[in-house]
Amino acid sequence: MTEKTVRNSKLTVGPEDDLSIGQSLLLGIQHVLAMDVYVVPVIIASIIGLSTNESSALIQSTFIAAGIATIIQSYFCMKLPVAQGPSFIPIGAVAGIYFANNQNGDGWATVLGASLIGSLLVILLGMTGIFNRLIKTFVPPIVGGTIIFVVGLSLMPVALSDNVFNAGGDISQNILLALIAAGTLILFAMIGSRFPGKGRIFRISSVILALIIGCFAAHFMGILDLSQVSKAQLFSFPKLPFADLHFSFDLSSILTMVIIYVVLMAETTGTWFAVSNVCETPLTDKNINRGVVGEGIGCLIASLLGATPVTGYSTNAGIISITGVASKKVFAAAGAWFIVFGLSGKLSTLISAIPAPVIGGVFVIVCGIISISGIKVIKEVEISEKEMYVIAVPMILTLALTLIPDEFIQSLPQFLQYLFGSSVATASIAAILLNCLLPSERVEPQVEPSAVTES
Repeated sequence: MTEKTVRNSKLTVGPEDDLSIGQSLLLGIQHVLAMDVYVVPVIIASIIGLSTNESSALIQSTFIAAGIATIIQSYFCMKLPVAQGPSFIPIGAVAGIYFANNQNGDGWATVLGASLIGSLLVILLGMTGIFNRLIKTFVPPIVGGTIIFVVGLSLMPVALSDNVFNAGGDISQNILLALIAAGTLILFAMIGSRFPGKGRIFRISSVILALIIGCFAAHFMGILDLSQVSKAQLFSFPKLPFADLHFSFDLSSILTMVIIYVVLMAETTGTWFAVSNVCETPLTDKNINRGVVGEGIGCLIASLLGATPVTGYSTNAGIISITGVASKKVFAAAGAWFIVFGLSGKLSTLISAIPAPVIGGVFVIVCGIISISGIKVIKEVEISEKEMYVIAVPMILTLALTLIPDEFIQSLPQFLQYLFGSSVATASIAAILLNCLLPSERVEPQVEPSAVTES
């Protein structure tokens, strides 16, 4: 993207634009801070009952896997600014595989073995171009815009409920912290937009400034706890494949994980559309094929390091839209930060110490921006009755699956639990099916007056 193009667009820095190492590191860390990468391993560790050392090792390997996968995807494979992190989708399957195969102590080895085989199949999908052909056939702009919209919509309840309303402590303090973080983000982003010259620095660093000011506010409220940071190790080596980690292969577990990867790819497609839209860069056949390969390689590396499958995070598309910075160098720097945090217990603990309401305040603004990006795509399409249902039904499904009691989901067959566990995947599949199955509005041919003759 040339400098002229960037100036005429809403981007401050385009995907191919150059930045110094220092600028890249500064801008990259705000992507890392806005991603709750540590949440998935913490949830899994608590479900399957890992020891403190095992939990620490899982968090460490997750950070390192996310970093390597981010660099590979954004700089070498898809070549768009896409940050990778652990997916929430496999959590139930990971726990199920672990408990089903843990009689002989092979629980985690079977999880890693199934993840490894599944990732190889994903790589094959990308190399053969099968996934790309499916996307071209079944995801026109109306479907793509709807998927982007529901990506943001699905994350809003998580940002508000998990990070603000049910984060523990005084709910009024939580709401105040979220408002401070959100307000700071909007303030600095608008300063940067109003003064594109000297104010540029405020816009491109608005996320990290919001997090810092939110943490200061939490400190004055007495709810910023940094006690665990001093206890954490400064440096530690990750576990090594085949030396510290072992792999076991079970057919039913592999089939389960293959289903998970299918749902995972449906979800990550929404992220790709969102990133492509905010970067003002169309998704080419080459991008998609290489992106699928990159996703598979990232998941392969994650399994070799002892972590769970990774996927593209849509949060970062919102950050790109807010800051105007889409440079791939920033995402390579974000990947480097992930690796550094994975090698240092103190730094990864410092990230996890950011109060949830502060994260939630930033997160919910980012989610709103993602949804608006989807609306911008949808508005370019002529909306007839069919298109209204293609948009409305996935939106309803997204909200329904967010509000439905967990007990009901857990009573369903395993496959449906995997599918409905991701509202984005379910809504995406619904949008594709509705667009294919619903009849288009019939257009009656217009009769020219000159063609009418008297009898």
